[in-house]
Amino acid sequence: MKKLRSFPVEKHISILLSSILISASVFAVVSHLSPSNDANAQSSAPSQPSSSAVNNSPSLVTGLPDFTQLVERTSPAVVNIRTTQKVTQVQSDPFDGDEQAQEFFRRFFGMPAPQQAPRNRRQAPKQQEQEVPRGVGSGFIVSQDGYVLTNTHVVEDASEVYVKLTDKREFKAKVIGSDKRTDVAVLKIEGSKLPKIAIGDSDKIKAGEWVIAIGSPFNLDNTVTSGIISSKARDTGDYLPLIQTDVAVNPGNSGGPLINMRGEVIGINSQIYSRSGGYMGISFAIPIDEAMRVVDQLKTSGVVSRGRIGIEIGELSKDVAESLGLGKAQGALVAKIEANGPADKAGIQEGDVIIKFNGTPIEKRNDLPRIVGATKAGSKAIATVWRKGAAKDIVVIVGEAEPDKPAVKADKKTKKEKSENFLGLSVADLSDAQKRTMPNGNGVIIESVDGLAANSGLRPGDVILMMNNIDMKDAKQFDAMLAKLDNKKPVVLLVRRGEASQFLVLRPVQ
Repeated sequence: MKKLRSFPVEKHISILLSSILISASVFAVVSHLSPSNDANAQSSAPSQPSSSAVNNSPSLVTGLPDFTQLVERTSPAVVNIRTTQKVTQVQSDPFDGDEQAQEFFRRFFGMPAPQQAPRNRRQAPKQQEQEVPRGVGSGFIVSQDGYVLTNTHVVEDASEVYVKLTDKREFKAKVIGSDKRTDVAVLKIEGSKLPKIAIGDSDKIKAGEWVIAIGSPFNLDNTVTSGIISSKARDTGDYLPLIQTDVAVNPGNSGGPLINMRGEVIGINSQIYSRSGGYMGISFAIPIDEAMRVVDQLKTSGVVSRGRIGIEIGELSKDVAESLGLGKAQGALVAKIEANGPADKAGIQEGDVIIKFNGTPIEKRNDLPRIVGATKAGSKAIATVWRKGAAKDIVVIVGEAEPDKPAVKADKKTKKEKSENFLGLSVADLSDAQKRTMPNGNGVIIESVDGLAANSGLRPGDVILMMNNIDMKDAKQFDAMLAKLDNKKPVVLLVRRGEASQFLVLRPVQ
């Protein structure tokens, strides 16, 4: 913050007059640039607003912030995360199956083909395992003993994880634990004099509040971007409501901190809304309060335990709420109950509306899974339901949710053949076991990504079910179809990751 300076009264009167003239000029310029004056001028051009009207309407915005001190204090604790993955490649005989080539070597050189044993001593193809770069992301150090937070998707399936600080020190990190449902992962590095960043309170944030993001978009270390909070609890259909901002976030920012003006982390940058794979003015962060609940469990046991009560819930519309006698559409409508599950045993019925759980109001349908999930398995909880025009408290013994299913991995027996295409994708056939887990029994699994595919958020292990509304049966069909496509036109993929499927548009850069 700038400090005001006082001048001695002995200074020449001309300095005072000059200051008055300069101040008047500055005021005139500021008044001319004022948004309120521009609006008035556009609505009634012939007339000018009176000075008294301007003086009586003080601006609610006092000025633009200077982020320099904030960045200097927080950026040392922000890290670049680099991962590698072990890939097994089959070193097959280049002449295997080519009888003409083998006969050529026998007749003219009197020896077997290179790297080939005689027919009666033919050896199996060799397998070679090597480390290949998998991707980059961001993270931040939360304690001086070396705990680092990032996104699960940054370190998922990585065989090695490396953390680099702004002072150029690099450490090999250990993955303490990760949670797919919240996309939070905890790493540990061993080092001395490690910087750390303070943890804030995401429950206290407000829409319109200034925030900054620091990370490594496109591997550009410690890039700083700024913006405001657009919504403090945006429901995107995920397990958690997310913080929505207009801060520029791009591939590589994932796992980095969203920081308030007090230098505290209030979120972990995780997602963007994009039709092109790049920033389009909408980005999302995991609220730090929710993340830290997961972090505490990961640090203790390496896994996250969640509660469940065994119900399926539906949306409660305004019309249905009014017909049930509720004042407004809030709560979670019980659509289906698991037989002999916790809710069934407790006496909860289909058609009940759960309006509170352990005293916490259920404002939206998606509030309930999060609140129940945060409840310890085996504990007693009170579900307040709305039934036949009245509220009723029901005691439920909370069960334990099954752990998240791992993402589909490439079958180790599948021979990896990389394909060169403008999407930057290399795919392989699914194994029979993997096909049985797919909705239509078909698809191709992504083995490596680069270029457009990587920038669009695709990663190894994702399964492509459809391309341009055509079911994908095998890698041969995928490559043949892709070869016929115009590399200047967008390609629409239906991609499955874990248990969820969604459409993704890949737009080639012109």
